[in-house]
Amino acid sequence: MPPPADIVKVAIEWPGANAQLIEMDQKRPLSSIIREVCDGWSLSGSEQFALRYADGPQLYITEQSRGDIKNGTILRLAISPARAARQLLERIQSHGIDARLEALKELAKLSADPTFAAEFINMEGIGTLARLVESGTHFGEMLAFTLTAFLELMDHGIVSWDLISLSFIKQIAGYVNQPMVDVSILQRSLAILESMVLNSHSLYHRVAQEITVGQLIGHLSNQEIQTYAIALINALFLKAPEDRRQEEYSNPLEQHLTEMASTLAQKHLRSIILNHVIRGNRPIKAEMAHQLYVLQVLTFNLLEERMMTKMDPNDQAQRDIIFELRRIAFDGESDPTGTEKRKAMYTKDYKMLGFTNHVNPAMDFTQTPPGMLALDNMLYLAKVHQDTYIRIVLENSSREDKHECPFGRCAIELTRMLCEILQVGELPNEGCNDYHPMFFTHDRAWEEFFCVCIQLLNKTWKEMRATAEDFNKVMQVVREQITRALAMKPSSIDQLKNKLRGLNYSEILRLRQSERMSQDDFQSPPIIELRERIQPEILELIKQQRLNRLCEGSCFRKLGNRRRQEKFWFCRLSLNHKVLHYGDLDESPQGEVPFELLSDKIPVSDIKSVLTGKDCPHMKEKSALKQNKEVLELAFSVLYDPDETLNFVAPNKYEYCIWTDGLCALLGREMGSDLTRSDLDTLISMEMKLRLLDLENITIPEAPPPVPKEPSSYNFSYNYS
Repeated sequence: MPPPADIVKVAIEWPGANAQLIEMDQKRPLSSIIREVCDGWSLSGSEQFALRYADGPQLYITEQSRGDIKNGTILRLAISPARAARQLLERIQSHGIDARLEALKELAKLSADPTFAAEFINMEGIGTLARLVESGTHFGEMLAFTLTAFLELMDHGIVSWDLISLSFIKQIAGYVNQPMVDVSILQRSLAILESMVLNSHSLYHRVAQEITVGQLIGHLSNQEIQTYAIALINALFLKAPEDRRQEEYSNPLEQHLTEMASTLAQKHLRSIILNHVIRGNRPIKAEMAHQLYVLQVLTFNLLEERMMTKMDPNDQAQRDIIFELRRIAFDGESDPTGTEKRKAMYTKDYKMLGFTNHVNPAMDFTQTPPGMLALDNMLYLAKVHQDTYIRIVLENSSREDKHECPFGRCAIELTRMLCEILQVGELPNEGCNDYHPMFFTHDRAWEEFFCVCIQLLNKTWKEMRATAEDFNKVMQVVREQITRALAMKPSSIDQLKNKLRGLNYSEILRLRQSERMSQDDFQSPPIIELRERIQPEILELIKQQRLNRLCEGSCFRKLGNRRRQEKFWFCRLSLNHKVLHYGDLDESPQGEVPFELLSDKIPVSDIKSVLTGKDCPHMKEKSALKQNKEVLELAFSVLYDPDETLNFVAPNKYEYCIWTDGLCALLGREMGSDLTRSDLDTLISMEMKLRLLDLENITIPEAPPPVPKEPSSYNFSYNYS
């Protein structure tokens, strides 16, 4: 007979004594259980003791967290959080250097525990640590442990960052600005400054007065701290006032972040990131990839203001830009005398430029998005790639077969499309690492990207022999060409051009046809019946593949970890498919993680359901960063008895489909992800093609014999080739 659900069997250790094996009644008060354990070792003062996990983070167990204890867990009797906090507070203020160092080392480890942190903070522990830093008397390991403990304690959100003093900020900024500082101190100092900026509006201004982008750029060549430096740059930019962002980020270096004025610095920043990070001699880890993605998003978001700005048809300066586009395209053609003749000529020219409104093309830019951003792109093309601009305009304006590509209309719609593809104006996704290296290879990457794409659009228009009625069809093909090319992660603008050359209209048609083969390959009755026969065995193959992947396991990033110390956890299914094993990791693993290193487990028999998206508990909680659509699409949760959840955010859509499908298969439910539907269609098509190569092997059981002079219901004389 199985034990009651409220009873868990655990082992409890105490230094120098044999472990106690007990059956812990979860209905009993924790204090009563601790008293009983202390009595077993003849220890008095049970109120001075507590239970902690013996493995992993070794967190204290409280009434609120005791429900996480599983059968077979090893616990350890330890001094209570309050007693530990009091002792450490006394030791870090002692005169003995060695004793103080050991105390700070232990404090740095314990501070990650929320129960201990609350006790230490209640004893004014954070103020004590801040004074130690402000004194400037700590160096080396002692200072590194002090900063680690401070950051861990503040990260619990118990104390407001607004209470931090200006002298503390200056001291931390001083470590960043000093030329020769230990790497561990630099890492923690940068992380503390990042947390200040992200969590306090007032501290943003104070930090911005102490730190220059030039000083942060200097740290990007050091691979040990470059992630921390980019994270701080991102934080400063993310929290900058709206009216300063354009100035701040496009012109950084010699000035403070609130007074940037050198465009050369931005080139320097981009160049350092490209050469020392993206093209460095180390693989880019998940946290660095995320920071590069955030930097990319924030850079593109600088375009949002122009994207949402309508053109004022009465603004002469804005109208002059359109005049300039006309002048560059038709230079050498002298304006006729007389207002009416000039107006007629302008109208003709604006029609040749491809504007929808030939009389007043300014009206074409009154819709947002893309607003004035489209005009900016067109002017950049006309000035920087003048020959290309003139060729596109004249090539189409001279055609009279209704196949001309309207440059103005295309440029406006293309700009809107590129804003959608690159999600201009959206907040960074907390769990996304999807950066594009090529956008770090050019000082005007957005404009160059547009110039490549407008040439692609013109080329595709000709390949499709399109007319004005085909405009939307052409734009759909161009979107597909661009998104397919971006998915290949070209490393430069030139490589993007090469990718797009291979994705001409004929290739897009071939790819579409190939992908459609799996959906509507053959629709004759025998093929439909063959498909129905094949489907169950293919589904079983897919199910086994999903379960095998779950047995291999996957690494997940801990959601909400804003600090640069990367936090990971790993989950895998036991080989007999009966238990889910999971546990925290110090770093992203290279390959499989042994079951012995995964301290927690959930019996599959206890799993009640799998939730996805916004139904997940961790997607309903408030986060420091807004959760966008991408995070919701990667979130899933396992619900298990008694009313507990294990929450996931997959690293990508593929892993999300693998895990949700695998868990559904584990529970005997239908696998319904897009990946499964795609795999099913692909594998069925492949199997059908193999079987159709030998028609003699195709037999339909219990098929009725053909009736004389009547066509058979299933005509196998069909030519499948």
